[in-house]
Amino acid sequence: MRRIFRIIIPAIAGLVILIGLGMGWMWFREDRGPSFRTVEVKRGDIVATISATGTVEPEEVVDVGAQVGGMIRSFGKDARGKTVDYGSIVTSGMVMARIDDSLYTANLNSAKAQLQQAEANEMNARANVLQMKAKLVQARQDWDRARKLGPSDALSQSSYDQYQTTFEVAKANLTSAEAAVEQSRAAVAQARASLNTAQINLNYCTIKTPVNGIIIDRRVNIGQTVVASLSAPSLFLIAKDLKRIQVWVSVNEADIGVISEGQTVTFTVDAIPNRIFKGRVGKIRLNATMSQNVVTYTVEVNTSNEDNKLLPYLTANAKFKIGQKEGVLLVPNAALRWTPRPNLIDPEAQKRSQAGATRRQGRGSRPLEEQKERGVLWVVRGKYVRPLRVTVGLSDGQMTEVEGRELTEGLKVIIGEQNLETAGGPPAGVSPFTPQIGRGFRQGQPQGPGGPEEKRPNP
Repeated sequence: MRRIFRIIIPAIAGLVILIGLGMGWMWFREDRGPSFRTVEVKRGDIVATISATGTVEPEEVVDVGAQVGGMIRSFGKDARGKTVDYGSIVTSGMVMARIDDSLYTANLNSAKAQLQQAEANEMNARANVLQMKAKLVQARQDWDRARKLGPSDALSQSSYDQYQTTFEVAKANLTSAEAAVEQSRAAVAQARASLNTAQINLNYCTIKTPVNGIIIDRRVNIGQTVVASLSAPSLFLIAKDLKRIQVWVSVNEADIGVISEGQTVTFTVDAIPNRIFKGRVGKIRLNATMSQNVVTYTVEVNTSNEDNKLLPYLTANAKFKIGQKEGVLLVPNAALRWTPRPNLIDPEAQKRSQAGATRRQGRGSRPLEEQKERGVLWVVRGKYVRPLRVTVGLSDGQMTEVEGRELTEGLKVIIGEQNLETAGGPPAGVSPFTPQIGRGFRQGQPQGPGGPEEKRPNP
């Protein structure tokens, strides 16, 4: 019997002690109230921006194409004396490529022969006019003599009629000969035009650069055949000046209203991660595009590229500066997003909030121009929290400008509720002396032997 009492009495005493400690912990938790994570309101500078993605583009690009079809026979030389290729520097009039001109040379020779034939026909027609004029003179003289004699014993009626007919035919033949001259002259002009066309087509076999610049794309190889039946095929892409470059940025329709010409823009490229480039908005294109029901506008940003670090078609991450303020009160965005549980709000603050809402409803809504974006910050008041209504200003995505009558620099505002579980303690409302079976396992997964994260004792 004594042995039983020796076992039971210490067990009961230990249980009483555990219960007492647990009740003390609960009393301590209730007396202390909830714990919050806070930050101080700071004074500083803020720059509000809009982020968007774009592409680095040369300011002016010339697409050099072929106006005749044929096989690429050879490439020309660039300013350094090397065969033109990607990155070659070229000047206006420099030969870039040559197309096989055998067919076009033959067409030119044929056009020359046709022109010579047309010119010969014109000469023949002019000589025929002279001949017709001489016959007309002879016929007019014979007709004049016949009219003087008239039908008589010296001139029969048939001879008289013959002279008249000969004269009329001579006039008609002269008119026809003169028309033939005009026709032959037109044939000469047509033949000359055909010759010019053949010469131009032959010249087109030599591809020359129309501008000074640098080749950023070569789209053909020697031996490749280009076809120019419907449209001019593109052979080379030349950037006139890579020291002046643009960024074509796609801006969402919700943000395009705050973009204007001359606006400051900063951007980065992944190829040069530690450098920030600057530019200004040059133009807002009005031909918007729609993708998956999202409307975007292309904004041209002009920037300098004196050191040639920016390469065409790099992806740029741009930020449009839409506002800047100095020496204003700032809070993290998390402070404006946090909302307490109803049981944590100061009852007096709740009453004042309800009374204020009633007064605002009685006054009606304010004019649109007087309305400002409002926000609420929360500060600790004993065991509770109370709201602090503020006016929200510029935001850079992390910090936000705020204004308020009760807002002062250094004031601590709540950004979240302290979670003892994340700090390594027991769950809220649970005594630290209560055995925590299975702690360290993820919720909803099997525990103990056979589980995915079996907790093994230290050896």
